[in-house]
Amino acid sequence: MTDLPPVWLLDVDGVINIRVSPWHSAPYNGRAYDNGREWKMRWAPQLIARIRDLHKAGLVEVRWCTTWCSNVDQLERLFKLPQFGRAFTEDLRGFACSEAKLAAARAVLAEGRRLIWTDDVEVPLPNQEPALHAELTAGGRALLIRPDERGGLRPEHMDEIEAFARAEVDTVAASTEGSAA
Repeated sequence: MTDLPPVWLLDVDGVINIRVSPWHSAPYNGRAYDNGREWKMRWAPQLIARIRDLHKAGLVEVRWCTTWCSNVDQLERLFKLPQFGRAFTEDLRGFACSEAKLAAARAVLAEGRRLIWTDDVEVPLPNQEPALHAELTAGGRALLIRPDERGGLRPEHMDEIEAFARAEVDTVAASTEGSAA
């Protein structure tokens, strides 16, 4: 593993774009365009603030991993997020997008990086895809979160993500402090 922060593969629909906010205020609303259509977007401003804060602190490297990848620049403007990397740049749908998302997760681990993957559909569940789940999480290298599509990422998910991201930072800081003595 490297000293670099974990890579967070971040989906949009069902993760950020929600129907009902699990945060303690009404969601913000806006419009985005993809595949020739206008889409209503609803998001919790507290969630966006937490994503921005983790990125700004250098605790995570966010990479969009979504069907929106080819048009995600408009979402960054809408959500007021900085420009993040993209897991892929092609306009992918259906099975091709599913394959690209899994390939992106495996590529992060192959880079020697820790992985945070949040997706309401593609994240493998241990009771449904035990071999794939075990492959990705072996050695504690990955945090996989599959939120309910209606409410997306919840405050407790963000707490898990932050704790996972800080775990390596704390380990590196402790080993550096120990070697300075």
